[in-house]
Amino acid sequence: MTDESVTETDELPEQSLAESVESDGAPPDGAATRNRESDHHGSFWRELPFLILIALVLALLIKTFLVQAFYIPSASMENTLQGGGAFANSADTGKHPYDRVLVNKLVYDFRDPHRGEIVVFKKPPGWPKETDFSNPSNPVLRFFHGIGAAIGIAPSGGSDFIKRVIAVGGDKIACKNDVLSVNGRVLHEPYLYPGSHPCSGGAFDNTTKVVPKGALFVMGDHRDDSDDSRVHGFVPVSDVIGRAFVVIWPISDWKTLPVPSTFKQVGLAAANLPGAPLLGGAALVVPVALARARRRRRRPANRA
Repeated sequence: MTDESVTETDELPEQSLAESVESDGAPPDGAATRNRESDHHGSFWRELPFLILIALVLALLIKTFLVQAFYIPSASMENTLQGGGAFANSADTGKHPYDRVLVNKLVYDFRDPHRGEIVVFKKPPGWPKETDFSNPSNPVLRFFHGIGAAIGIAPSGGSDFIKRVIAVGGDKIACKNDVLSVNGRVLHEPYLYPGSHPCSGGAFDNTTKVVPKGALFVMGDHRDDSDDSRVHGFVPVSDVIGRAFVVIWPISDWKTLPVPSTFKQVGLAAANLPGAPLLGGAALVVPVALARARRRRRRPANRA
């Protein structure tokens, strides 16, 4: 009797629980899973606009302060950078895709541009537009064009240039009989467009200039198709946006953009330093003088 009573009492909580679950109308396990998945997808679509906004803000910050993609709008840097002209060194008469490059916008916050680097700079006063591209008049199209220009899939409207730094502040650059030299050192330039004249274009032949401090002398690698410092003068360092360091599109053109070896030759920079002989002499004399002073201190004093 007692045993049966205990057994019935133990079964009551399970029955009550089952009845409670059924009375609450809780869905079976499969329905609960579907509801959770539906809530998850709904949450994703609700969060998507915020994710897009965050991505745009991050892209804007990166573009403003760190790295930006640029669209090569002309043939002035061929064959190093393709500006949509005919395929280089090819019988193909089609058009090559416009190259896109990544530009480091942070590097020149810590130093000035160096010779041989490819730089992007905003249009200095007196320089013409690089291309005939112009921004659309329609505000909506202009907005999307601006986004495309910011990420390097559309031209910037001719307000930005890309050239190679040939000489920096204090350098003496000369063109004599179409031979280019900087600080008396002849530049051998294998990166020039085949058949291009090194420097004689723009009535620059037999000309010598000294680059002012805080300025650059820039030229395109396709010298016969480049309006540059030979015609329009020096570029203020303050107008430089950054250094182009890699081609990212099209994939077939992917490459880095290092400084050519011609700009690493001995004496190219040394001639630019007016105090170089004095500094060189000091570098030799000072260590010798210090060594002699140390030896004198080590000698015992003469006794009377």
